[in-house]
Amino acid sequence: MTRLIAYLNEALISLWRNKGRSILTMLGMIIGSSSIIAVFGLSRAATSGIAGTFASFGTWPIVALVDDSQNYPDRAQLRYTDAAALDAALGNQVNDVQPSWQRTWKVTYGKISDYYSVATTGAFQDDSLSMNQGRKIDDDDVASAARVVALSQSVADKFFPGSSAVGRVLTMNGVRYQVVGVYAPISSPLLTSIAGSDYIVIPDSTFYGLVNEPPDSIEVYPVKGADIDALKAEVNRVLKHIHGQQAQYQLIDSAGQIQAFDNVLSIAGSGLAAIGTVALVVAGIGIMNIMLVTVTERTREIGLRKSIGASRNDIMVQFLMESLVLAMLGGGTGMLIGIGFTALGANLLSHQLGAIVVPYVLVVSIALGFSGAVGMLFGLYPAYRAATLDPIEALRS
Repeated sequence: MTRLIAYLNEALISLWRNKGRSILTMLGMIIGSSSIIAVFGLSRAATSGIAGTFASFGTWPIVALVDDSQNYPDRAQLRYTDAAALDAALGNQVNDVQPSWQRTWKVTYGKISDYYSVATTGAFQDDSLSMNQGRKIDDDDVASAARVVALSQSVADKFFPGSSAVGRVLTMNGVRYQVVGVYAPISSPLLTSIAGSDYIVIPDSTFYGLVNEPPDSIEVYPVKGADIDALKAEVNRVLKHIHGQQAQYQLIDSAGQIQAFDNVLSIAGSGLAAIGTVALVVAGIGIMNIMLVTVTERTREIGLRKSIGASRNDIMVQFLMESLVLAMLGGGTGMLIGIGFTALGANLLSHQLGAIVVPYVLVVSIALGFSGAVGMLFGLYPAYRAATLDPIEALRS
């Protein structure tokens, strides 16, 4: 250990003696290391923010839709009773099966009126969306087909500015509904910009009882660990049994689509980070060139060391240590710069995606690991060349 510390001290003295050349050599390591940390860290942060936002909506369903490309789509029209039939057939493979509608209705309270998107919900809700006022629509509301409604905060502010909305009565599509809750705003502006911030939710049984229209789709909520492909095949089989073998349906795995989106982000981030490793390789070649120059400049010194008893291993470790220190100093500086950019970018992303998690330990470990590997790998040849010099020839030089 004492000898390694001595080699480290000699390496630092040597680098300081040629500090201009050392700094220029380290620039490649600084650029490569900082770019890897910034790109990889921000891509992971964005993925975690998007995944966390989608996870707040709970279990994502398999959505069954009529395939409009078939010859006679009306024959495959979904019915309200299909949900109950699927629930019975699928048994313990699912948490719930719900018919789903979404319509744009005129909403009125007193002299205030506007048009809003009204969607339905069933008894199963495992989302973690919070409420600013009141409660969510519950099992009792669905079972009794209660004329109740839950609003987004922006809708509540439209009709009940500065006051509580719970207990008030809205008129929607000519029917009166009592407000039982107000959702807190979604923390992700990106998702809000895609899905919108104005929404109204009512029980699916209430919608069907009043409107008596066929559902737009049927949502199947699988239990955790369910075989999604097998479940989709069974949903298709049951629907064909009900509506005939000619009926065609589209079965969309919502969770699978979200996972695919996350995978694309991860692959893109890893790809960009891999590009950053090119800078590290270029920096490694620069380190090798400088170390070869150093070996040439210090040939007489190497001869003197060998003449007084230094072994090949001693010489090799000495120059490897110098190469490693050069790489780690550059990598460490790049790490600090990369962390700064990552923290700044994460702060900006959090305004769009909500809460995000940056895996600082992972990205720093990767950057420093690559830096150390580059220093060792590209320092091997110069160190070997120094270690194999003939001491007599080295002294003569």
